[in-house]
Amino acid sequence: MTKSKLIWMNGEMIPWENATVHVMAHALHYGTSVFEGIRCYETKSGPAIFRLDAHIRRLADSAKLYRIEMPFTGAQIAEACHLSISENGLTNAYIRPLIFLGAGSLGVVPNADVPVDVIVAAIEWGAYLGEEGMTQGIDCCVSSWSRTTSAAIPVLAKAGGHYLNANLIGGEARRNGFTEGISVSASGTISEGSAENIFIVRDGVIYTPPLAASILGGITRDSAILIARDIGYEVVEQQLPREMMYIADEMFMTGTAAEITPVRSVDRIEIGSGSRGPITEKIQSAFFGLFDGSTTDKWNWLSPVTV
Repeated sequence: MTKSKLIWMNGEMIPWENATVHVMAHALHYGTSVFEGIRCYETKSGPAIFRLDAHIRRLADSAKLYRIEMPFTGAQIAEACHLSISENGLTNAYIRPLIFLGAGSLGVVPNADVPVDVIVAAIEWGAYLGEEGMTQGIDCCVSSWSRTTSAAIPVLAKAGGHYLNANLIGGEARRNGFTEGISVSASGTISEGSAENIFIVRDGVIYTPPLAASILGGITRDSAILIARDIGYEVVEQQLPREMMYIADEMFMTGTAAEITPVRSVDRIEIGSGSRGPITEKIQSAFFGLFDGSTTDKWNWLSPVTV
């Protein structure tokens, strides 16, 4: 991770080294935090943040689901995202807004007066699953760990504590020589990767698990669906059995960090031709075309950095 000069914390820009948290912070002990991952891309008109409004709304939704009172408005946090880019002189960057419970309560259920802290950091960060994987595809495996369901936690929230489950899924995959892990339900239906949504292509139709499959409602996922439909592909959201991955013609993953990454194998079974497929390439090209101007931003997804 490349450090930046400044971090926005509780309303002001401060040096990176000064953005500290007390060791008794509730979030450190119990994972009581919600966050976002947002990409900023260099465009011909300067740096622009991708789907900032959607990310800020999901951040607010996550806080609501965990009864965390946001001490700043969505507009203030959005402005902090802009500042984190401009004040650090960044163009291509990853932005991390984080809302967390601070020190003041050691009970599992925090006191009503426990402080709520907010930070927004921005760093340079390349392809999450590897530059080569963006063109050649990555190797995945089905994890022995299942995705946590809405019967236990609000999986639509992007919360810090949820990522212990993701750590198990992704960590198991990496220890066994794979790039990423995939979780399936007890009934054998596909959920998602440790930090990515999943798409399968079969006979020209694109399939992806629905929100009811214990997935995070990915913003890049939504973007890929809209882009695919815009260029003429049918996209079906439905429960998918595990074996659909093995007989797919193509497969790809989406996420803010992962962007749009092809999958070339699952459980060492080759997917399609064993490399990025043509439909995946078209969607990937249209997605990245938003930033070089070759794809028209008809959805107004780009927010030019203005401060």
